[in-house]
Amino acid sequence: MSGEDPIAQTRRWLERAVIGLNLCPFAKAVYVKQQVRFVLSEATTTEALLDELTAELSLLSQTDAQAVDTTLLVHPHVLTDFLDYNDFLDRADAAVAALGLEGEIQVASFHPQYQFAGTYPDEMGNFTNRAPFPTLHLLREASIDRAVAAFPDPDVIVERNIATLEELGVEGWKRLME
Repeated sequence: MSGEDPIAQTRRWLERAVIGLNLCPFAKAVYVKQQVRFVLSEATTTEALLDELTAELSLLSQTDAQAVDTTLLVHPHVLTDFLDYNDFLDRADAAVAALGLEGEIQVASFHPQYQFAGTYPDEMGNFTNRAPFPTLHLLREASIDRAVAAFPDPDVIVERNIATLEELGVEGWKRLME
């Protein structure tokens, strides 16, 4: 995968891990309806990425959900260090607020080195948020609310995901992504 286009790699991750392992039971519906917008950022600075994020937030808020329900902003040239990326998430949330989109759109985070607080790097639970490249996922809150309402016990998703990934293991994850 290393020589492939970052969007192709991100699609593969979405198809094989997120949808294929059912890590997000809501992802398949919008993907098959072609309502996922994939955007490749050429940004090399956090300021340029913030500008692109702001533009994508505005575009998503002004676009009919039937056309684009969610956006994956893939940025392979900036925030490649997870701690820098994690720090940037406060700026992403501030951009949502500055545009008056709180309660309408939220930013979810994916990174190749994703690590939840209090975990070791190779704990399989971290892989729920590991994508091939740093990625900001822009989600409509109304879509999240509808999906969660349709799922009997959304808290079970996290537990099931960790169990699935622990069974797969690091080597299984690597094979899945090849």
